[in-house]
Amino acid sequence: MLDIDLNLLTALDALLQEGSVAGAARKLGLSASAMSRTLARLRAATGDPLLVRAGRGLVPTPHAARLRERVRGLADEVHAVLQPPDDGFDAAALSRVFTLRANEGFVETFAMRLVQAVMAAAPGVRLRFAPKPDKDVRPLREGLVDLEIGVLGQTGPEVRVQALFEDRFVGVVRTGHPLTTGPVTPQRYAACDHVVTSRRGRMNGPVDEALAEFGLSRKVVVAVPSFPAALTLARASDLVALVPASFITAELERLSGANRERLESFPLPVQTEPITVSQMWHPRMDADPAHRWLRGLVRNSCRIAFNATSALDVET
Repeated sequence: MLDIDLNLLTALDALLQEGSVAGAARKLGLSASAMSRTLARLRAATGDPLLVRAGRGLVPTPHAARLRERVRGLADEVHAVLQPPDDGFDAAALSRVFTLRANEGFVETFAMRLVQAVMAAAPGVRLRFAPKPDKDVRPLREGLVDLEIGVLGQTGPEVRVQALFEDRFVGVVRTGHPLTTGPVTPQRYAACDHVVTSRRGRMNGPVDEALAEFGLSRKVVVAVPSFPAALTLARASDLVALVPASFITAELERLSGANRERLESFPLPVQTEPITVSQMWHPRMDADPAHRWLRGLVRNSCRIAFNATSALDVET
């Protein structure tokens, strides 16, 4: 580190603005003797007298006169850097691209409400939704992603996490499927053919563990990478899909006419743990006013959207 005392810059600015040791001392809350010693240090550092006696006052040397405006600007910059971010954040004046990594189900369920909120508050902000093939924390660490949204996975110890809402899985079948008549028991559910959603192509999960407690197992016919794909197969066959309640409710809200009537959802006949969806970010973004604003919008948009979908009972 350079052996420079930045306090000297503030003192020089006060001396050049006031044109006197006594005036600079009053401005900085120092004694006249302390300011005189500071002037001596400044003279030694710059190799110039800076202020010289003229009658009963002091006048700047040519070098000091040339420095006056430059020092003023430097002092302002130092003060601006060495203090908390400006609280006068104005989203309407923001021009920035934010990258959010989330799965397709989240985008389809919640993105539109978030986009509308951003467009209303900050016309200069653009959102980029990136695919989420895994739960690797490196994109956050490397600054490639501003926010990661999803179920908490293996994160680094430094990553910040904020829960957004809790969801649950439900079953989805085509209208007229045998499970739409009569109670859905673990036995009837396990006896059906199933489609599961997994980015990694996994064929089992918590539902299978819950069925095993009844001595049952289900037959998974196909694994697909997204919830919309699972619904497409369920709509056109006797396969039973497994999707978050928020997603299917939003999907049924979005669909109209015959397409909506071709799908029905039901509570699972076994107990599974709820799904906690969170937003995650790197701590270097903690104090950034724009990032803090975005996190607030994501949280509010998710809660509003989730409460709206939760208010609609899942069909039984």
